[in-house]
Amino acid sequence: MLRFGKKNDTANRMRMIGQLENEASARLFSDFLYAQGIENQTEPERSGTWALWVRAEEQMDAAKALLNEYRENPRDPKYQQASRVAEEKWRQEQKANAAVEKRFHDRNKLFSLGGMGVGYLTGVLIAISVATALFSSFGHNTKPIFWLYFSVYDGMPEIRHGEVWRLFTPMFVHFGLPHLFFNMLWLLDLGTMIERRQGARMLLALVLVIAALSNFGQYLWQGPSFGGMSGVVYGLIGYIWLRGKFDPAAGLFLHSTTVTMAVIWFVLCLAGVIPHVANAAHSVGFGVGIAWGFISAMIATRR
Repeated sequence: MLRFGKKNDTANRMRMIGQLENEASARLFSDFLYAQGIENQTEPERSGTWALWVRAEEQMDAAKALLNEYRENPRDPKYQQASRVAEEKWRQEQKANAAVEKRFHDRNKLFSLGGMGVGYLTGVLIAISVATALFSSFGHNTKPIFWLYFSVYDGMPEIRHGEVWRLFTPMFVHFGLPHLFFNMLWLLDLGTMIERRQGARMLLALVLVIAALSNFGQYLWQGPSFGGMSGVVYGLIGYIWLRGKFDPAAGLFLHSTTVTMAVIWFVLCLAGVIPHVANAAHSVGFGVGIAWGFISAMIATRR
């Protein structure tokens, strides 16, 4: 269950300020922060504790100080009083939101991807990939998707003449249902995690940079005949792995078993046990993601 103050909007980037031992304690303190004007979220951890997240970075120090006070005296009556204040504040906001909805059309009702737990940009990337697969008969009919590929000639003349989308669009081309299915399954989890913790802009930047570099690397290694989202997927794995490892407050996490499985698959492909794989795209994407995750974690933790 997600508790974002009294709102449910996890698309904004948030920072963790600490943990409390149980749900009741976390909810009580969450209400207290909300009453103080600090929008926040509580979320269960695998360890059984509850993590506390704050949206506004400029409010982090104040929220941490309040958390320390709460830990010293969680039975202080002011917290129960703040819970009632928060409840009333919530009711007033609901009334205001209802009034606005009566006057204006809520565009979110047209597109309910967010309600299904899927990031909007993630959903768009999956939709484009599926559509490309269908229109091209999973890569067998190249006519509808030729304009997505790298140039078939040396020197990439199309790209040099302005068709720069060819650096990115091979990620939408898939060869066979398993190829598409497993790449989309990874993208669904990884993309949504990044989008909801760090925003769609961050995910877009990661996807575009990783796609361009991994596609270019694959082109240099084996030529223009390749496609797939796996280079981007490995980049996102590397980013989440290192960012979460060195900056836990970022809210990104991959279980060690997941990382191990990804690395084993990477090695099997590289060794040729699994044939017809864009190994250069995997390698470049993974390397870019790892570097990006590590550097961004170092920058964030030194603020």
